[in-house]
Amino acid sequence: MNPTQTAVSTNKLEQLKAVTVVVADTGDIEAIKKYEPQDCTTNPSLILKAAQMEGYSGLMDEARGWLKAGESVDDVIDKLTVRVGTELTKIVPGNVSTEVDARLSFDQDALLARARHLIALYAENGVGKDRILIKLAATWEGIQAAEILEKEGIRCNITLLFNLEQAVAAAQAGAYLISPFVGRITDWYKKSTGTQDYAVDEDPGIQSVREIFHHFKSHGYRTIIMGASFRSAAQVEALAGCDRLTISPQLLGELAADNGKLEVKLSEEMGREKEDRITQAQFLYSLADNVMAGEKLAEGIRGFAADTEKLGKLLAEVKGS
Repeated sequence: MNPTQTAVSTNKLEQLKAVTVVVADTGDIEAIKKYEPQDCTTNPSLILKAAQMEGYSGLMDEARGWLKAGESVDDVIDKLTVRVGTELTKIVPGNVSTEVDARLSFDQDALLARARHLIALYAENGVGKDRILIKLAATWEGIQAAEILEKEGIRCNITLLFNLEQAVAAAQAGAYLISPFVGRITDWYKKSTGTQDYAVDEDPGIQSVREIFHHFKSHGYRTIIMGASFRSAAQVEALAGCDRLTISPQLLGELAADNGKLEVKLSEEMGREKEDRITQAQFLYSLADNVMAGEKLAEGIRGFAADTEKLGKLLAEVKGS
């Protein structure tokens, strides 16, 4: 589709669905039912939030039983995460992304073991690996683990991605999908420069995803680009035409309530440019050289790890109740 074209439909959410695969960035079953996305994605923060929703109270009671039976908190968190994911597979027709414990982000062997364990748990719940994307942080170890898992038929979603080098390394490793984070990049630049707001085409988060999109298409990389971490509907609209976009229920609601015309911003034919494979040294230097990317990757891992520990404490409270 020509980037200057506009899709015509009843509201912007429906128009967006016509040019981009819409993914729900939530574990909220009711929100997913309401907005009918193709896929949904979760992370430790969203699982923690879901665990405190009334709709999951029965599952939390089950978790109490698992703990009383002597299972470790980490094992119960994995089982809980998979049970939430299993429920989501009953609602969306496509994929459900499930994140490996962020505390393992620098241990390739541990990432592999936990990813395989999650897939095995899904199998026990009657869900095949064709419905699941394993989410791994965009560390060097995470990307190397993804390359091995992809060869085993376990598709991966590389998350906490903030620069082009992370994206290219993931594509060269054969990752099924990457999740570049728009809003977190914008947040960093607002704080570091004192800028109150950016015009959407000057937004560093938007520019980052557009750069990755154009690079991937010109080089013929087949890895799916899924923009993530949006702060506004305007940011979502600025990436209309991207392969996929994962969007919070609040922003899905705003798009659904807007009957204006949506302009398609990204559209490009596959090219055949070639480039050398990124080395570990180049990858690590890119994170040292790009202060934003290095800081946001570390911060994101810390945040997801903290929410995993909070979930563990919540489960321990359930156990003692």
